[in-house]
Formats: sequence, structure tokens, C-alpha cells
Amino acid sequence: MEFRCRLVTASGEIVESVYIAQTEAHLRHELEDKGLHVLALRPQAGWSQLSFGRGRSKITRHEFLVFNQELATLLKAGMPLVQSLDILRVRLANPVLKAVLDDVHEKVRAGTALSEAFQAHGALFPTVYTASLMAGERAGNLDSVLRRYVAYAKVVDTVRKKTISALIYPVVLILLAIVLVGIIVLKVVPTFADFYGSFDAQLPLSTRAIVAVSNFARDQFLLIVIAVVGAAVAFFWWVGQPGQRARLDAWLLKIPGIGKSFHKFATAQLARTLATLLGGGIPLVNALEIASHSTGNRHMGREMEIVAQRVREGQSFAGTLLERNVVPDVAVKMVEVGESTGALQEMLNSLADFYDEEIETEVGRFVTLIEPALLIIMGIVIAAIVLALYLPLFELTSVMGR
Repeated sequence: MEFRCRLVTASGEIVESVYIAQTEAHLRHELEDKGLHVLALRPQAGWSQLSFGRGRSKITRHEFLVFNQELATLLKAGMPLVQSLDILRVRLANPVLKAVLDDVHEKVRAGTALSEAFQAHGALFPTVYTASLMAGERAGNLDSVLRRYVAYAKVVDTVRKKTISALIYPVVLILLAIVLVGIIVLKVVPTFADFYGSFDAQLPLSTRAIVAVSNFARDQFLLIVIAVVGAAVAFFWWVGQPGQRARLDAWLLKIPGIGKSFHKFATAQLARTLATLLGGGIPLVNALEIASHSTGNRHMGREMEIVAQRVREGQSFAGTLLERNVVPDVAVKMVEVGESTGALQEMLNSLADFYDEEIETEVGRFVTLIEPALLIIMGIVIAAIVLALYLPLFELTSVMGR
């Protein structure tokens, strides 16, 4: 947790700073051991994971990757770890990352391993990162492991950004269609309804249906908003319950059409994570256990925990994947080849690259098809509403022409 402290130094100076600790009592004990008197100590707003947020109260992925790149460069140049951390923490502008590195620097200087120092901050840093650090420390190639992790994170972020960027325009079109239909139903239709009310004539069925929908939406607008918000809150509450996120992720993999793309994306993420861990010198069973907690799809994560247990008992990795039906058949075959040739890491990287390319192609094809489809649907819906509104005028004009 993050705490903002107001302290009195041994010289009588009052300072205020941000510190990271697991508990308030633990932090008080550390500060008192350093000869500091605590005047005030209060927890800051929670932050439990790396964030894409713009605020300076969080650690962005870019800042974290830059730090690791610089740390790897300093270590490769032969600079001691403690001195490298000391140099990097002084130059940081982000107060949160600086507070974390201040704590890490103190722990490492006191003899704690770098992986343990980062792991002490709980879920703030990915499990893959701390595991990679541990493997690098054991093998004595910490700089190589850091560069491998940076390369892994960049590839994962690139795939994610490309996918999100491709889906932005369809989402904007859907929101625009909802706004336009909402304006027509709530503002335009009532005007036509009042106008037609002055005529003693029965309106066409389509016009009556549109007017009825408009009246219901206006009369029950607050109730509709409450229902939508309540449904959203209930959904997020349900997802937050133990085991429900895994059920949702399993359902996503079975959606016709796009479920295969979700499956490929999760498989690519899993394969790249395993390749990174194996490349750092972590045994396969341990790598499987770490990857099961690092994958974004909770259902696949649970299945990988079972796979790790079976592999620990002596079963083959590929055979267990096939038995549990965790990944697509192509992935199982590539893993089988990697196991039999002793090149599992390279095969996993190839598998991740293969699926990344397929996902990019499928997303591009989906966007190419969905954009004109959405425009056509928007045009049909709006045209149908406008036609229903103007149909009585056409009938009235034809009657007057006679």
C-alpha cells in the first residue's frame, strides 16, 4: 500500500513524503528504525497494478519499461545493482514509482534479493516480471533477463494496441447510431405526434408504433436509465464474485465467430509468457504455474494450473494440453514438436508470432466487414423511422390531391 507520511528528522526538520509498505505498522516500524518520528501517516488512494492512466499518481507501462531498459543497460555496463538503482530512482519524476524504487533500493542495500524486493509490493508488478528477476539472479544474467522481459512486454502491448485501435471506429459508429436514434425518438417523434394529433385521422401502424415507443421512452426515461445502470452494476458485481470471471471467460471462447479469435489471443499471450519464462531459465512446471496466474483469460488460467499439476506428475506437456482441450490443435502440435526436439522455447515464440499475425488479419477483416455493415444498418433504421414519421403526410397529400 501507499502511505503519505509527515515526519520529523533527527535534526528537527519536518518533511512530507510518500512511502510503500504492506501495512501501516510495518511502515511505522521501518521509519522509527531510521530515527524518524511519525507525526501523521495516512493511506493514499489504492493502486494495485500497472496502469495506462495519464495521472501522475500511477505507474504507466511506458515508465516501467523505460526503467527496466535503463537498469539492464547499467548492469550490462558492469555497474553494481545497488548503485544502478540509486542512479535511476533519483532521476524519476513519477512519485509513485520513485517511492517504490526507494523501498526496493533500501531492501537490496540491506541484502534482500531484487526479485523479493519487488515481490514485496504484492500485485503491483506482474508475476512474470518477479519470476524473471528470480531466474536472472540465479543464473547470473539479470541484464539479459530484463531485456528479454522488455521485449516480451513490448510485443504484448503492440498486439493489444493494434487490436484496440482497429475496434475504435466500429464502437464509435455504434455509439453514434444510439445517440442519433435516441435524439429522434425523444425529441423529433414527439413533435410529429403533436402535429398529427391535430388531425382527426387514424395514423398508419408504423407511425403509431414509433409514437408509442417514443411515449414510453419519455415517460419511463428515468426508470430505463436506472434499469440500465442497475444491470451494469449487477453484471460487474457478478463478475467480481469468486469463479464467475472464469465462467465469463469460458463463455467468451465459445461465442460463434469471434470466440476463436479470443482463444487465439489468449493462446498467444500464454505461449509468449511461457517462452519468456523458459528463456530465463525457469523450469517448465514452475513456468506453467506462473503463466496460469498471468494470462488474461481466467478459464485458461485454471486449466493451466491443472496442466502444471499433471506435468509435475510426469505427463507430457503436449499430451496434457490435448487432454484438457486448453489450446487449439495447431498449438498442441507445435508444442509437441518443441518437446520432442528440445526447442520448446523457440516453438512457443513461433506459436505466439503465428497467432499474433492471424489475430491481426482477422481483426482487420472483421473491421473491413463491420464498418459498411454498421453504416447500412444505421441507414436502414434511421430511414425506417423517418419514413414512418412522414408516411401520414404522404397519405394526407395524396388525399388532398384528389
